[in-house]
Amino acid sequence: MSETLASTLRVQLEEERSSLQRQLSGLGGGDAFDEGFADSSQVAAEQGEARVLAENLRALLHEVEHALAKFDAGTFGICEVCGQPISEARLEAMPATPFCVTHA
Repeated sequence: MSETLASTLRVQLEEERSSLQRQLSGLGGGDAFDEGFADSSQVAAEQGEARVLAENLRALLHEVEHALAKFDAGTFGICEVCGQPISEARLEAMPATPFCVTHA
């Protein structure tokens, strides 16, 4: 992988990490819901949706942080199953992917 592509992908991952952290912070742990609202089932549904969204954001954040750790370890762009390089096209499309197309 070229140094230029690697640098670009690292910047993208760092920006994605910041974005995910902001989104998680913006959810605020459900504090934005009015417990005194007349339709408590609506509040419960919205809280459930917020929890699912937060779980998904945390999972994405974990993937991004794992990819950044692989940069630091010198193993970014290497499939975690077969040890072969992940194609540049796949990395450009999915920078945080830990797998080649064969093992996706």
